[in-house]
Parts: sequence; structure tokens; C-alpha cells
Amino acid sequence: MSRTTFTRYVALGDSLTEGLCDSAPAQPEAFLGWADRLAGILDGDARLAGATVEFANLAVRGRRIADVVDAQIPQAVGLKPDLVSVMIGGNDLMSPAADPDALATRLEGGIRELRKSGATVLLANIFDPQFAFFLKPFRGRAAVFNANIWSIARDQRAVVLDVWGVREFRDPAMWACDRVHLSTRGHRLLAAQAAHALGVPYAEIGGPEASPPPEPTTPPDSVPLRTWLRVYAIPWVARRLRHVSTGDGRGPKLPVPQRVELSGYAVPGTVGGQH
Repeated sequence: MSRTTFTRYVALGDSLTEGLCDSAPAQPEAFLGWADRLAGILDGDARLAGATVEFANLAVRGRRIADVVDAQIPQAVGLKPDLVSVMIGGNDLMSPAADPDALATRLEGGIRELRKSGATVLLANIFDPQFAFFLKPFRGRAAVFNANIWSIARDQRAVVLDVWGVREFRDPAMWACDRVHLSTRGHRLLAAQAAHALGVPYAEIGGPEASPPPEPTTPPDSVPLRTWLRVYAIPWVARRLRHVSTGDGRGPKLPVPQRVELSGYAVPGTVGGQH
């Protein structure tokens, strides 16, 4: 696609877009994530054109397609962005009775509303679940869902962030110890892939990736299986059985567009002007 300079970016989705397991520099209790890193990349590009980027991240861990369509998308439209990213569906597809075609139809209605607002939509598909043995049973329905994503993107003129096709995500080092969320290295790669999908030449700009890379995180394969089961898998199954989520009662970390500072990250409390 041709180069576009974006000035207000809103990210929608679940824990992957919230940025879990990608600790912020000097703030170990806070998370960055690929969308925050993409905002920094876009801001570097915008500064070349004499502009800056404002960024809001409405993603919350545990959210599903219905949450994005019913709550996050209307909120995003109200913020008047020129770019919206949507990465959602993983939590839905792991439900026993998940219907990937019905889920895609539900999502398309929301994407249609975003496009009506005039925003460019960066629509992500689902990671290939073969990277984790416990997710392989969901690979068929994930593939069906992804086929629908390409159709939605074609019909609604959205840009596809094709994470399924990125072979580097098969590397265990791209994943955090829980084997479900991206590591810092994975978030960095995803941000670069998103920038390229949007036509922003990543190597030509600054942003957070211009800083020295952080030390690599512990690859998931180094965590003993018994430890992984006790710390991550069993609690996750218990929450699913109780129909609760770690995101219950949580709000988005950046609900109002913030200026992306020269450090390359949005700074909470620095509220940009409204368009």
C-alpha cells in the first residue's frame, strides 16, 4: 500500500495488544506491547512530515470479539482516529463450541463501523497455534477464522496484519514463559511487521526500536512442564471453568489519546488535543 502518515492511532483487542509480558523500561509492573511499539514507529514516521502521533490503547486482557464490537469499537470511533488496529479472536476460538464463521461475521460488523468512520483499519489474523502443543487442537478453526479475516479485509478495504504467515513466530524465544503471550522479542517483531503492513519502512525511522534491545527473556521451553502446569495452565483452566477472566474489572491502560514522546512511547497523563 502507499505511504500514509498517521496522527491518531487507537489499538483494540485483548492481552496481546495490551502488551502482557513485555515489561516497560524502568516500570516492571507496566507493559508495553506491540501496539505501543508500533505507535512509536508511527510517531517517528510522522515527525519526518512535521507531525506527531497520539495513541490510545483500549485493549484489555481476556476480552473477546463481542467486547471489541460492543464496547471498544464505539469508544474508538468517538476518539476520531485515522488508524485503528484490531487483533482479537483467540479467546473466542478456545471455547468448546466456538463457530469461527459466526465469530467472523460478528467481527465484520464492527470493522464496517470503523471503516464508515473513515479510519484505516489494520486487521490482524490469528497466530498459527502449532507453536504450542496444547493449542494444536484449535488449528483447524483458527485457519477457518483466518480465511474469513482475509475476506473481511477485502470487502471492507482493511489492511491485513498476517501473523499466521510469519515463520519467526515458530521460534520459542518469541513467546513468554506462559507459552501464550509474546515475549519482548515477539512484541518487537510484531510491531515491525505491523509497520511494514502499513507501508511504513521500519528501517528508515526511529522510535523505541532505535534504542538498544533489552536482554532476551527466558524462552518458554526452559520452564519445566510441571512448573508450567502449576503456574500457568491449571489456573487458566480453572478460570475458564468458572467463566472468569484476569481482565474482569479492568479498564484499558490508555483510554484517552496520549502524545507519543521522543522516547517512542505514549506517556500516561499527557493528553493530546482533540481532532
